Amino acid sequence: SCDDDGHPKRTGTLRTCVAHIITSVIGSGVLSLAWSTAQLGWIAGPVVLLCFAIVTYISAFLVSNCYRSPDPVTGTRNYCYIDAVRVNLASRKRTWFCGLLQYLSFYGTAIAYVITTSTCMRAILKSDCYHKEGHKAPCAYGDTIYMLLFGAVQIVMSQIPNFHKMEWLSIVAALMSFTYSSIGFGLGVAKVIENGSIKGSITGVPASNIADKLWLVFEALGDVAFAYPYSLILLEIQDTLKSPPPENKTMQKASMIAIFITTFFYFCCGCFGYAAFGNDTPGNLLTGFGFYEPYWLIDFANACIVLHLVGGYQIYSQPVFAFVERWSAKKFPGSEFVNKFFILKLPLLPVCQVNLFRLCFRTTYVVSTTAIAMIFPYFNSVLGVLGALNFWPLTVYFPVEMYFVQKKIGAWTRKWILLRTFSLVCLIVTMLGLIGSIESIIRAKLS
Repeated sequence: SCDDDGHPKRTGTLRTCVAHIITSVIGSGVLSLAWSTAQLGWIAGPVVLLCFAIVTYISAFLVSNCYRSPDPVTGTRNYCYIDAVRVNLASRKRTWFCGLLQYLSFYGTAIAYVITTSTCMRAILKSDCYHKEGHKAPCAYGDTIYMLLFGAVQIVMSQIPNFHKMEWLSIVAALMSFTYSSIGFGLGVAKVIENGSIKGSITGVPASNIADKLWLVFEALGDVAFAYPYSLILLEIQDTLKSPPPENKTMQKASMIAIFITTFFYFCCGCFGYAAFGNDTPGNLLTGFGFYEPYWLIDFANACIVLHLVGGYQIYSQPVFAFVERWSAKKFPGSEFVNKFFILKLPLLPVCQVNLFRLCFRTTYVVSTTAIAMIFPYFNSVLGVLGALNFWPLTVYFPVEMYFVQKKIGAWTRKWILLRTFSLVCLIVTMLGLIGSIESIIRAKLS
């Protein structure tokens, strides 16, 4: 059934909204936070985590008011982020720039999830191997086959029609997030107790020279930037909410709950991971094998990550699918290939509608993300690049600019100066994170 605007009926609640947010936020990023904290040290690490949480909530608050325009409660709906930018800023260039960055970020996140999944599947085999053969055993496994397996699963999952049919997948994925984050936290605490001391230092992991240390710090900033923001997907999530109450109020409440939960887990995994391993903190907390035992718990945690990323991949891919399919339907209204649906009934499964264009485009999309992940399988560096690319423009710049227009904030007023300063600081952080992460990828590729 559809609402009066022709979109699928909105049945989302505070609970499902929180599940969608947690699924989109707690992803592969949480696994890199212990490494990021290790690079930044005991003061800067926790401060950076807290600052990114605050910035993410401010951004979510501003963007949620852009779902309807001109009034955030009674105005016309903007179904996605790019619609809000187009309506509020009325600039063709900025709309194109926003769209390019948004869909590039969606695509890049899908690539990161393929890399993470293969790493976790390989980690399960390594864990079993170490348990049987001893910790000195070589236990080397490749990435390719696991990336291909994940890609095959996503080809099937990508046939889910739209965001509104994904509530069950987000709830399962959110539960998996809690599970593996809790395991990472618990193992970190157990390791600290076993060590009898808290490892690490105020300055973080030492490097051979100042330049190398700066590159690592910059890359760590990019990793944290990847772990938090979800502004680029916020309006798609908000578009699933029923009203009353007003969608922006529900979204703001859901954002506060989800960011609080997320930040708690991030602090637990980041800080206890660093406390447990100090200078030897692995790039990926559950696959770097600082933990060897209990091996079955490591296996279970990595299996939860894989299940979560099956849902997370779809959270970030469905907006791309929807955009391309809407554009194609408008561009080629008479094409049967684009617009005709066929009824397919398989044994033991509900009746489903098959569209040839959807099948071909979505399959090609999944194949391409899998192929790129196989070429650049560098976990921390890829996360850093993606985080830096979308953090300032999509999380800070566009929300602030739309707020100026909505509230008619005049130039050089106190609020204008405050938000401009806030935007400038975030731009500097973004540039540092991007530079450090790109340097790391180039170094890894050349080595």
